[in-house]
Amino acid sequence: MNLPTSESSMKPVDLRGILKYVPRFRDHIFVIALDSGIIAHENLHNVLTDIAVLNSLRIKVVLVHGIATQMEQLAGRQKCSDLYGEGITDAATLEVAIKASSQASYLLMKGLTRAGLQYAHTNALRGVEIGILRGKDYLFSGKIEKMATSSILKLLDDGVLPLFSPILFDRDGQALRANSDALASEIARQLGVSKLIYITMSPGLCLRGKKVDTLTLEELAHTLRTRPKALDERTRSKARCTVSLLSSGSTPRAHILDGRLLGGLLTEIFDSVGTGTMIHTNDYQQIRPARKKDIPAIYAMTRKAVRNETLRGRTRRDLEKMIGTFYVYEIDGSIIAFVSLTTYPRSKTVELAALYVQPFHQGRNIGSKMVAFACDEARQRGFHKIVTATTQSFSFFNTTCEFTEGTLKDLPSARRTSYKKEARNSRILVKKLKP
Repeated sequence: MNLPTSESSMKPVDLRGILKYVPRFRDHIFVIALDSGIIAHENLHNVLTDIAVLNSLRIKVVLVHGIATQMEQLAGRQKCSDLYGEGITDAATLEVAIKASSQASYLLMKGLTRAGLQYAHTNALRGVEIGILRGKDYLFSGKIEKMATSSILKLLDDGVLPLFSPILFDRDGQALRANSDALASEIARQLGVSKLIYITMSPGLCLRGKKVDTLTLEELAHTLRTRPKALDERTRSKARCTVSLLSSGSTPRAHILDGRLLGGLLTEIFDSVGTGTMIHTNDYQQIRPARKKDIPAIYAMTRKAVRNETLRGRTRRDLEKMIGTFYVYEIDGSIIAFVSLTTYPRSKTVELAALYVQPFHQGRNIGSKMVAFACDEARQRGFHKIVTATTQSFSFFNTTCEFTEGTLKDLPSARRTSYKKEARNSRILVKKLKP
C-alpha cells in the first residue's frame, strides 16, 4: 500500500494538463477580483499575461479590482474613515477613493493593453447607498442596485474584457464606494459564472496561519459561524462573499490564491490541486464506487505501486473481476486515489485490500479519508471488524487511523492461504468497528 507522504508544494502546469480542462471551460465566464496590493506588485504583468492566456483559450473574464493600497498611499497623514469599503465612507474618504480608483484603473488598463487584451471600463453597474444599518449611517458607502447583464454579456461575446472598479454611481451620478469583494461576488451571482477567483497578497485561505487547499461550502460556512477569527482578517471578507455566492447555487466554485506567484492563476485553474484554496459545493470531489471505465486509470496506478512493492500485482483481467470491490476518490473528474474492500461475511470481516494515493496528492489527508470511508462502509454493511496487510504503511494505519497490530489469526480463514502464498511478509493490522 502507498501512504500519503510529504510532497513538493507546487507542480508546474504542462500542456497535457491544460488540454484536459480547456474543452470544459471554453466559453465559460470567470470573475477575477484583483486585490489592490497585486496592482502595485511587480508580478501584475504575469497575472495579466495569465488572463491573456485564458482569453486565447476562449475563457471569458470579468475583472474587478480593489483600491485599498492606493488609498493608503494617497491619504498620507489624512485618516480615512474606511479603506476597504466595508464601513462608513465619509466625504473626504470618498474623494481619496475616487483618486485611488483612477490610479489603479490606469495601471490595469496599461497592463491589459501590454498583454494584448481588449477591455472596456464600463458603468454597467448602478449603485445605491447602503444607508442606515443598526442605527449607523454609512454615508457614501454603496452596493449594486442594478446590473446591465446583457451589456456585459455582449462585451464578453465580442472578446472584450469588462473592467470594474469599486466606485459606483447612483441614478443621479453620485459616486459611492463599494467593497470590491462583495462587488465581484454579486457580479458573479448575477452572471451565473463558473468560477469566482480572488487574487490576493496571501497564500490562500489560511486557518490559524496554515493554508487550506480545499474546503467545502459547508465547512467554510461553519468556520465563519463558530470561529471566524481563525481566518486571516483580510481574507475573512472574501470568505463571507464566497459563502454567499456558493449558497445561492449560481456558481459552484471559488478560489483564493496568491497573486505573487509566477503562473499561479493558470496552475490554480488547470491543475486539480492548484496553488491556492478552492471552496466548492459538494459535487466537486467525491468518493464513489468504481466503474468499468475506471479500470485503465486504476491499472496504471497499480502498476506504479507494484514497482514500488507497495501493492500486490494485479492484471487488467483481475481488476475487471474485482471492479465491484473498488471505490475511487475523484477530483474534478480525475481519479487520484482508490481503495478496495473484500468482504468475508462468515467472519463479519472486511479486508482493506488495496489503498493508493497518487504521489502529487499525498500529504493532503486523502489516504485518511479513504480509510475512514472504508470503515464507515464496512460498519453500514454490518461488519464487525476491518483488517489490512501492509508492507510499508504500518505507521499510518497504526498511528493515524488507529488500527492495532494483529496476527495471522485476525485474517479470515479464507484469506490466510493466499496470505501465505504471497510470501510478502506483510504486517497485519486490525480495527474493531463500533455499531
